[in-house]
Amino acid sequence: MKVSSVESGEAPKEVVEPSKRMKRVLSVIDFLLRIVAAISTLGSALSMGTARETLPFRTQFIKFRAVFEDLPTFVFFVLSNSIVCAYLVLSLALSFFHILTTSAVKSRILMVLLDTIMFGLLTTGAAAAAAIVFLAHRGNPSANWFPICQQYNYFCQRISGSVIGSFMAVILFMILILLSAISISKH
Repeated sequence: MKVSSVESGEAPKEVVEPSKRMKRVLSVIDFLLRIVAAISTLGSALSMGTARETLPFRTQFIKFRAVFEDLPTFVFFVLSNSIVCAYLVLSLALSFFHILTTSAVKSRILMVLLDTIMFGLLTTGAAAAAAIVFLAHRGNPSANWFPICQQYNYFCQRISGSVIGSFMAVILFMILILLSAISISKH
């Protein structure tokens, strides 16, 4: 007695592998999401990198100013967003290659690995900067750290916006990794 593939619990071959059209659609979405994420990380890096404010009053020896370079966390944030933006721009070529060649699996696996590494770098930079932005807005009375956003309003708006843009890129990276995993999978 011959057992059919349905009775043995296996799906037919046509159902197992996503169609070429589906892979091409996923590749186009991947390409577009990379462009949006690159713009988001570039905007975040530029917004944080140009954030500075000087208060209109000063003493004889002290000038009150806030610059992103004063905090190493913000410097790390700018560097991590810049590195991820450069990676995204360079990965556009490989993403375009995936639109043309839907059967490339090894390069997709490489992209998932590199996307995961960049996701980690971007997440650590955004999370570290978010902690400092929270302190800038709320302060910490038990440590005698006063909120500075009441005095440096423009500076705080810039750094808050750049952190939001970076977290948008983090969400886009999650979607990119999921799309790549779906296009690689055979089930």
